[in-house]
Amino acid sequence: MTKKISFLFICLMAFALGYSINNIAISDTAPKIAVVDVQKIVQNSSQVKQLKTDQEKKLSQMQTTIQKAQSEISKEKDPAKITALEEKYRNEINNQKLALDKEYNDKLTKIDSEIRAAVIEKAKSLNYSLVLPKSMVFYGGDDITDVIAKDIK
Repeated sequence: MTKKISFLFICLMAFALGYSINNIAISDTAPKIAVVDVQKIVQNSSQVKQLKTDQEKKLSQMQTTIQKAQSEISKEKDPAKITALEEKYRNEINNQKLALDKEYNDKLTKIDSEIRAAVIEKAKSLNYSLVLPKSMVFYGGDDITDVIAKDIK
């Protein structure tokens, strides 16, 4: 019985030793790490700038609707009609807001995925094995923000 336990122990030790040697051999090459300033890329993106401009225009249109509603409601004297107008404009404004938020989030998600794809593609072409956001790194890594920003414009 002790021979079986000894044999099992020796096998386990041989496996652990072999696994350790394999890890040492594989880890000989250091990973190539890059950092990217995501905020800088987003701020300089023409797509994001256009999205913000569109958002501001649509918010001003919504503000116009609110002013129109206030004007119509203030002119009305009948309490039943005032309540009906308030309900009508409340629904209209809520629908506009929901549509505006959904459209904005959809476009922002699309832009985000395009930026991620550009970062991944550039990192692979430059043979980086890891890319981290610059805000998360205290020290080290090659800053490839400017290289990626040129591709994204």
